[in-house]
Amino acid sequence: MSIELTFDESSDAAVRREWDALLAAGLPSQAQHTGASNRPHVTMLVRSSLNEIDGSTFEDGLPLGLTLGAPVLFGLGRSRVLARSVVPSAALLRLHAAIHAEAGSIGEGDHTAPGAWTPHVTLARRVPLEHLSEALTVVAAAGGGELSVRATCLRRWDAADRTITHIAGRGTLEPC
Repeated sequence: MSIELTFDESSDAAVRREWDALLAAGLPSQAQHTGASNRPHVTMLVRSSLNEIDGSTFEDGLPLGLTLGAPVLFGLGRSRVLARSVVPSAALLRLHAAIHAEAGSIGEGDHTAPGAWTPHVTLARRVPLEHLSEALTVVAAAGGGELSVRATCLRRWDAADRTITHIAGRGTLEPC
């Protein structure tokens, strides 16, 4: 399960333009995942299980202006995840810490915990090493520089039963 921060319509469309550019170039892209739940987002928390979260705690933190920065790569082996970094503003870090405080501590290692988290928006998964240069060039040509976006919603994604639950905020795109 995860808690995700989603964007308003114009911000969502800006990220999707980068997804589409990768797809048009014949490269891996999040645009290939056509499920209704797939949309640009920042993962704020990941847990194997998660109790209900009181969304009213986060209403004052939304909407939240963010800056998408330079591309970042994650992973090991023969492929990488290509993402856009999110510049960690004080407001984003406060919201992130509040989400983790509301969710409580866990015993397992948590790459989304405060101090261990790298905020990002995924553009593509499983990009072969030999295509990284091309993918980075495509992203740069599609906009690639800093991008101001507006996060408007927090949602809970349950991968086990493939459901989305609105937690906080208001968005123009449904589901949140």
